[in-house]
This record gives sequence, C-alpha cells and structure tokens, in this order.
Amino acid sequence: MSSNTLVLLACLAVAFVLFFGLANMMRGGSANLSQKLMRLRVLLQFVAIVIIMGVVWWRSAC
Repeated sequence: MSSNTLVLLACLAVAFVLFFGLANMMRGGSANLSQKLMRLRVLLQFVAIVIIMGVVWWRSAC
C-alpha cells in the first residue's frame, strides 16, 4: 500500500466520522452517540497527523 493511499484513507476516515457525527446531531439523535463520534474524530485526526508526518519524514529520508 502506497503512502498516498494511507494518507487518503486516514483523511477519508476523519471526514466520514465528522459528517456522520454532524448528521446525528442535526437530526436530533443521541447526544451520547454524537459525543462518542466527536471523540473518535479527534482520535482519527491524531492518527492522520501521525501518518502524514511519517510520510513526510519517510520521503525526506530517501
């Protein structure tokens, strides 16, 4: 799997959870579910940043 694919998947995961959480809040869904989704979003953002920084480091080392 290429590094571009990893970055794309990480960003798409963040976007999916963000939009799913916002849709849940807008339709008046469970506040507990919205809170869990927003916490998951923050975790996924951290993972995405780590992946992006790893790719930048890897490409600069070559």
